[in-house]
Amino acid sequence: MAYTEEWVTERARNAYEHGRASFDVRPERTALLVIDMQDEFLRPGWSPYWVPAATRMAPRLRRLAEVCRAASVPVIWTIFDDTHLGLDRPHALRFLPHADGDWRRPGPAEVWAPAGRRPDEIVIRKPSYGAFYDTPLNTVLRNLDRDTVIVTGTLTNYCCGTTARQAYERGYKVVFGSDVTATDDESRQEPELAVLRKGFALVLTAEEITHRLTAAAPAAGNEDCSGRDR
Repeated sequence: MAYTEEWVTERARNAYEHGRASFDVRPERTALLVIDMQDEFLRPGWSPYWVPAATRMAPRLRRLAEVCRAASVPVIWTIFDDTHLGLDRPHALRFLPHADGDWRRPGPAEVWAPAGRRPDEIVIRKPSYGAFYDTPLNTVLRNLDRDTVIVTGTLTNYCCGTTARQAYERGYKVVFGSDVTATDDESRQEPELAVLRKGFALVLTAEEITHRLTAAAPAAGNEDCSGRDR
């Protein structure tokens, strides 16, 4: 067979638009990662880094978190924070437009209260975009015996997308929530989903994730939401 330019282009386009990973989503092997649903990104008008689309999708993500808890899927939160006096951040960040501006947090970053984090759920403070970079997340997931992660939160094409790629590289099966992630320019949402769909993750809506978790829920056994045996 001769692989023409038209053939390979159409094959790639179909994978970007319609590709779907083939693995199952098993609650007893899955954790929900809620990326950076924090005050500066969610609280309307509070900082120049506010992501209006993230504020709008927060109720949907909160409902998905409830579904995960009911299915004994641990919910793990991350926060993009000032850690170790900033000395653990990638050095080049200071030179990029993302770091423009003189706004500073008045104190430690916190999960936005309406997002619905529970006191017994882990919060990982991270120094860069990806949740695996210089954090204990990989160890936490291994100790919970989880090999699948559902990535949600904000920004889709920064912290969420980077986390999805890092998880993929570490051998995790990655589910990426198409409508429980959000970015600061909504025209960037679908291009990021397309790349993840083709090469890194199973991209699903919150409704599709819910269906897969609830359909498989009896297999979760007798575990509570932290992954510990009851």
